[in-house]
Amino acid sequence: MKLPIVTDTASSNAPSPAESTGDGKARGQYAVVSLGCPKNLVDTEQMLGRLDHDGYRMVPDVDDADFVIVNTCGFIESARDESLGAIDEMLQLKRDGKIRNVVVTGCLAERGQGELLKERPEIDAMVGVFGRNDIVAVIDDLYSGLEEQRTVFKPAAIQPLSDSMRSAITPRHFAYLKISEGCDRLCTFCAIPKMRGKHYSKPIEQVVDEAKRLGDSGVREVVVVAQDTTYYGMDLYGRPRLTELLTELDKIESIDWIRLMYFYPMYIDDDLIDVIAGARRVLPYIDMPLQHASDTMLKRMSRKTTRASQEVILEKLRQRIDNLVMRTTMITGFPGETDDDFRQLCDFVAEQKFEHLGVFTYSVEPDTPAAKLPGRVAEDVSLRRQEELMAIQQQIAFEWNESRVGTAVDVLIDAEVPDQPGLFMGRSVAEAPDIDGVVFVSSDDQTSTIEVGQMVRCEIVVANGYDVVAAPLDD
Repeated sequence: MKLPIVTDTASSNAPSPAESTGDGKARGQYAVVSLGCPKNLVDTEQMLGRLDHDGYRMVPDVDDADFVIVNTCGFIESARDESLGAIDEMLQLKRDGKIRNVVVTGCLAERGQGELLKERPEIDAMVGVFGRNDIVAVIDDLYSGLEEQRTVFKPAAIQPLSDSMRSAITPRHFAYLKISEGCDRLCTFCAIPKMRGKHYSKPIEQVVDEAKRLGDSGVREVVVVAQDTTYYGMDLYGRPRLTELLTELDKIESIDWIRLMYFYPMYIDDDLIDVIAGARRVLPYIDMPLQHASDTMLKRMSRKTTRASQEVILEKLRQRIDNLVMRTTMITGFPGETDDDFRQLCDFVAEQKFEHLGVFTYSVEPDTPAAKLPGRVAEDVSLRRQEELMAIQQQIAFEWNESRVGTAVDVLIDAEVPDQPGLFMGRSVAEAPDIDGVVFVSSDDQTSTIEVGQMVRCEIVVANGYDVVAAPLDD
């Protein structure tokens, strides 16, 4: 059974297992299931880097593994269900004698703790979000024959943990760069502060050093992630310092693209906009989750913004950053959302014409203020509103892709399409990994030397829904 994760330790900064043990033999083999957001994926890579350094070897097929690590997500109900399903699947393999141990890590482990162990006593060990650096000690205990369950839950650190020791599970040409941990926002629908603690920024020097390591290992695109990117530096320096950080990152010659994710619509000033607009490597692409456009809903969500303030910042960004591509997310069915609130949201999306937009239905999260709000919206109403909003966005996205036909773009090649020689999948500046559409690059030239990780100059020739098809241009 092959697990659903891409492995590519060639871009890791950690030594290989043979180098770690000195005798060419791995101490044990493991497989990994990494679920959830890119921040969680960075945590996975950090744990794997430590295991690899200590002599354990990652394998893509669970049939060849001694133990499996399931790094879980606990953000919303559907994510929790996916995580629990993965845990149960691995526990069944343990019952069948195919693997020795199941180790559960990440946000659901942090959130569930004793309750999760009570419900699934066959879990061998659980490691919380801030215990990830102890993963080697946990596995060593299992290999030494420890029969008692091992749990590692630690309070949030004063500073975020370093992400320099990583074994990559993304393709080697792109990687996520986590600049901070936790969140100080108190959005009423969100449980992230309960799982990942308060906002803590990495020092600028540490982030730059990690980015240089990634660039030196062959990474061409760095995707900047955090729970609240624009708030970066407030805890360390007394004011946001994203402007200075991007200025330093933009100087790293080994990196081609720097992509910005998770912009909260606050602390975006003229200096920050100028840096993005004038940078060589920072892309004109911003992911800014807005969640709603009705002032009533924004207040009930405790978003600290209004529709008017969102419109002002969006207009300023569009005016001053050439060819800006905007991504956002919205929530339908939040408690108290009326037909009028939803209509305001639809009008806002139609007016703003976001190039990319995702829509979630409200998920009731235990221990959050929103769970106690009156005016619960029926599930079928939430789903119907989600579909209606996505129908509006679909027309916007399809028309935007049609407008791109005939334009020249640089495409970073992510993969070759299986069983279709000469057809590749990649992304331009306008597409982030995993969440946006893709650029299919078709080459009829039998002598083509297109390779994964290569940057290819192409012309977009066909729009295909959320995706586009492009042809390589002559050198």
